[in-house]
Amino acid sequence: MSRPTLAVIDLKALRANFALAQSLTPGASTIPMVKANAYGHGMIEVSRALSESAPAFGVASIDEALVLREAGIKQPILLLEGTFSCDEVGVAADNNFILMVENSAQKDAILNASISRPVSVWLGIDTGMHRLGFEPHEATQAYLALSNTDNVAKPIVAASHFACADDLGSSATERQVVIFDQCTASMADATNDVIAKSLGNSAAILAWPKTHRDWQRPGYMLYGNSPFSEGQENANKLQPVMSLQSAVISIRRIASGESVGYTANWTADRNSIIATITVGYGDGYPRQAPNGTPVLVNGVRCPLVGRVSMDMITVDVTDLDLVSIGDKVILWGPELPVNEIAEHCNTIGYELLARIPSRVPRIYSN
Repeated sequence: MSRPTLAVIDLKALRANFALAQSLTPGASTIPMVKANAYGHGMIEVSRALSESAPAFGVASIDEALVLREAGIKQPILLLEGTFSCDEVGVAADNNFILMVENSAQKDAILNASISRPVSVWLGIDTGMHRLGFEPHEATQAYLALSNTDNVAKPIVAASHFACADDLGSSATERQVVIFDQCTASMADATNDVIAKSLGNSAAILAWPKTHRDWQRPGYMLYGNSPFSEGQENANKLQPVMSLQSAVISIRRIASGESVGYTANWTADRNSIIATITVGYGDGYPRQAPNGTPVLVNGVRCPLVGRVSMDMITVDVTDLDLVSIGDKVILWGPELPVNEIAEHCNTIGYELLARIPSRVPRIYSN
């Protein structure tokens, strides 16, 4: 026997979400983003599940890419943050990694590298997020430098990232598209090249068809969760992939006026039945979850009461007809969206999924 806290990962739902992304951008190549341990879902297993249909995979760094190579993943792997040191250029060339190039230091490292084969690169352009990428007025010269060296494989993909695509009422996405198109048109004029392009993250794939280009980069949507705060036609088709589950390990009756948990931040206003669940912030369940956050016990919504601790939470099950030690608990999943829990906690579902630690076993189905 073992502790009953686990994350059940539905690979059939994962594949369905990837197929949805492909169907929305049928003329494009669609690269699953599996960085941060596939948003907490298990990078190796997710990549294997999508390996028959994915042309490449996206990770944050060369460390993550090497883990996939060691696991037998054969596709090209895009390093979204590029290189952190010059020696990584040769490693990337030898392992068929694609380097995002977003500054002059990364560009120069490629130009000056002594490598036996050319490396594939994407050119990052800052169209308004102001985090990574060449300024638009610098991008054409950077493209020319990279296209004129034998160290770089052709074609080079021009890429950018949206700051506000999850806000359906914002005009920022359209402004970024205009800047990107002007920039890539300048590159094409300077080189007579047909410029390959990548813009679409999950939100853009789902709701901004004018952003669709040659390469799409779905992330959060792959795992079955909407990037939007309101309903959206395509996002409503997504199937949640993770179910974070646990079980009741103790039950007690407390009198009205008694408190529960650290800091005694919840006090019963009636005689109550309290169930202790073996999950806590040590398992990635958010410590900031307030009283009243919903928890499913035997399929019924019950309120979290008391402070979340490292290994346990407490739930008011007074209104349940029957509850016993060992009963199933769902913290989030298809029946209780992670976005809803995140809203209670003043955060986003991305964070809740990505920070689930290794001590929570992942169980894969389908």
